[in-house]
Amino acid sequence: MYYTYIIRCEDGSLYTGITTDVNRRFKEHQGQLAGGAKYTKGRMPVKIEAVWQSDNRSLASKLEYRIKKLSKQDKELLIQDPQRMAQL
Repeated sequence: MYYTYIIRCEDGSLYTGITTDVNRRFKEHQGQLAGGAKYTKGRMPVKIEAVWQSDNRSLASKLEYRIKKLSKQDKELLIQDPQRMAQL
């Protein structure tokens, strides 16, 4: 099982990624565990905003790509109503 997630950083920015373990990945982004993305290193992630489950890596990656193409405003709307993903 793979997950596509959006996390909010201290500066209000949003980061989207994929993983097999959302909690572990969030800790990596926060610097509690080794790993994490270059983007989040200086921005301190503070909250997991949304998570979608996919059957495989390919589907999770496609969803991540679709989310990353959205404007910040559209991502905020998606966070408010994760079911909107079906409309994108």
